[in-house]
Amino acid sequence: MFTETDIHDYASLYTSEEPDVLKELNRETHVKMIYPRMLSGHLQGRLLSMISKMIQPTRILEIGTYTGYSAICLSEGLQKNGQIHCIEINPELEEIIQKYVEKSGIRSKFKLHIGDAIHIIPTLKENYDLVFIDADKEQYLQYYQLIFNKVKKGGYIIADNVIWNGKVLLDTKKADKETEGIKKFNDYIRNDKRVENMLLPFRDGIMIIKKI
Repeated sequence: MFTETDIHDYASLYTSEEPDVLKELNRETHVKMIYPRMLSGHLQGRLLSMISKMIQPTRILEIGTYTGYSAICLSEGLQKNGQIHCIEINPELEEIIQKYVEKSGIRSKFKLHIGDAIHIIPTLKENYDLVFIDADKEQYLQYYQLIFNKVKKGGYIIADNVIWNGKVLLDTKKADKETEGIKKFNDYIRNDKRVENMLLPFRDGIMIIKKI
């Protein structure tokens, strides 16, 4: 009988290897951070990189940067003159983020905003080809509504953790606030006629949304 870990390990074996800088960041995050499972990791990181390379964005927005792993992955698809804007609420993470931004060689393409995304998003003047949402689950729908008009037609929004350890299947009355936030977001996307969307049951669930 094959376990989920066996399948994950097999998939990792047949997926392009992590760049060395991301291996180092992965290790440091697991050694020093309280919630290392928040890191995207090898498989999801390569998926984000591949999606970004397919889109070839000039502008990316990441909402919820943690230690910077996913931002570095997403930046791999940026056009030569491209830029990635990242929002992280925890100022204590700035040092490790900036450390690996420097090591990965994306300094000139990287802009970090420290603070609450709800307040920062309205101040952003850019229009984005790609947005990655991976922050406070209770506020997913609010993030989406705030950034929607800043996404170019034909642009993409990717939301992480939309299965939320399977808790989205719980009756709403039994759901905690984070689960309720994810369920509201998923329901809203399902009924939003302005987009095409697909929920991938990959890792903790990834919603891929295209603005039409």
